Amino acid sequence: MKKYVITGATSGIGEALTKHFSKENIVFAGYRNEEKLDNLKKISDNIIPFYVDYAKPETIAGAIDNIKQKTDKVDTLINVAGCVVAGATECISVSELRRQFDVNVFGAFELSQGLNPLLENGRIINISSMASYGIFPFISPYCASKRALDILFNAFSLENKRNIKVVSIKPGVIATPLWSKSVKENTETMDKCTDYKDESEYIVQNAFKNEKHGLNVQKVVNAVVKADRVKNPKPSYCVGFDSWAASVASKLPQTLLNKIIKSKVKKLGVKG
Repeated sequence: MKKYVITGATSGIGEALTKHFSKENIVFAGYRNEEKLDNLKKISDNIIPFYVDYAKPETIAGAIDNIKQKTDKVDTLINVAGCVVAGATECISVSELRRQFDVNVFGAFELSQGLNPLLENGRIINISSMASYGIFPFISPYCASKRALDILFNAFSLENKRNIKVVSIKPGVIATPLWSKSVKENTETMDKCTDYKDESEYIVQNAFKNEKHGLNVQKVVNAVVKADRVKNPKPSYCVGFDSWAASVASKLPQTLLNKIIKSKVKKLGVKG
């Protein structure tokens, strides 16, 4: 049996990955919400839960120690836990920007550093996003955090001496609860920025639409399973046509790309 560490294991992509890998492997499953712990335990007897909340950095050291006390080897670390900070850039507080990076970058980075000695000849698979290509207005903190995550871990893949392979999975729009969670978490920011009322309404409507009509989460699971199984995985995998299209669009000159995005925003009924 292989040993996996999966964060964000109680919902969306993390829950789907936990269900898949715990069928035949040991999974150390990271959770934040105590109310979901019982449901997590019911998935499989192969699951070993551990508490970590990246918005509370002081919990990360405890999570690392917890895992190290129970195993001296981790085959694959899958960093899933994340959040979305959204809104017009001029309205986003610095504290919210810090929270975005604490959860999406620093938390995953610190956990990975702490588990590096256990990951020799293993691999780290990060659930990044097509937002890493950095071309989506009104979710700039999220885009920046995913890009930072990719850059830091790509550097690690080049530098580390433990033969740890690193893979970035970049999903497009996936039908998960992350969308409705992001609406709830960003309500205060969007409400206070009255100059962007139309934009905020579009962000909310689009989030609910994505939660209902996005790609099935199994598409991401399939990509992670492939990246985990192949001997020499690619550094990056796009999941969905929209993710592939974002990767292509990101190669356009910035001036041209900005013009295209502004025209698309206006067609969607958002004042640009």
